[in-house]
Amino acid sequence: MRTLLKTRTARRALRPLADLIDQRIERQLRRSLGDSSVGNGSVGDGSDSALRRELTTLRNRQRPLELLLDGTGRGVSRLPADAHLNRAIDELAKVTGDRVGAERNIAQAFRLLIALEALGVGRIAGGTMNICGKLSAVPLLDPPNDEILEIGTLYGMFGAALIRMMQRAGRDPHLTIVDPLAGLQLQPGTTEGADPTGTPVRMAAVRANLALAGEAGSAARIEQGFSEDTELRAKVSDRSYGAIIVDGDHSAAGVAADLEWAEQIVAPGGIVVLDDFGHPKWPGIKEAFDHHMSTDTRFTFLGQVANSGYLRARP
Repeated sequence: MRTLLKTRTARRALRPLADLIDQRIERQLRRSLGDSSVGNGSVGDGSDSALRRELTTLRNRQRPLELLLDGTGRGVSRLPADAHLNRAIDELAKVTGDRVGAERNIAQAFRLLIALEALGVGRIAGGTMNICGKLSAVPLLDPPNDEILEIGTLYGMFGAALIRMMQRAGRDPHLTIVDPLAGLQLQPGTTEGADPTGTPVRMAAVRANLALAGEAGSAARIEQGFSEDTELRAKVSDRSYGAIIVDGDHSAAGVAADLEWAEQIVAPGGIVVLDDFGHPKWPGIKEAFDHHMSTDTRFTFLGQVANSGYLRARP
């Protein structure tokens, strides 16, 4: 299987990142130094100098690639391990029933993630496979309409990426965002410092990132506030949504409230995505999910992809 990091281009571009190469070169360098050194410290054939030069060249090439893909300026690396990548594809194929689409969409979502974080303001919150899984799954699950609600957006970059992925599937997405835009990422029970990007979370940043998605991004509706606010809910509940991304308050009470609201506003056959589902840092999400699924709910659980849970509303 030709996975994301096994194409000819990827192998050539990421060759300096392979730990095995560095290990082999260093072993050869140590062996050369041990075998060719003489008593006075001189070297026999000079092969160690060539190995040192090659090692230095490889390390110099590696650093620019690290700047593109590592966690500097965003807090988390964007270079997935092969095992994580394959697992995400397997999980996505199981949830959607589309193996070919799963491989294609994960690859496209990964490229899009790198491009948007390079061009945008701030970052997309979450691990690489979690983000790529959500971006890939929503279009593959074929929502019944093109209205999308994102509860919790941070910098708006995920919304811009989801617009692009939906457009690639031939859809015409209309995005609504609900977020307090309070200057930093808020979560009850945690103390959040400055964002690793150094960028404050505010409306201007969100609008700048949405503009990267063209006309559909610029037309996105943004309601600043908390999803529990009754007046805000009244404004946003003016339509039925084909897809709802629940990525706001991660406490059990917050997720429970968002699921109850989603029951009211998701379209028949619509998709609800629970971010950080099953993540050990946020046990309240699974707790709220388990309680909600024990009630007389419209939702059917489709499965999990890279710490996101997927639900479908009954038609």
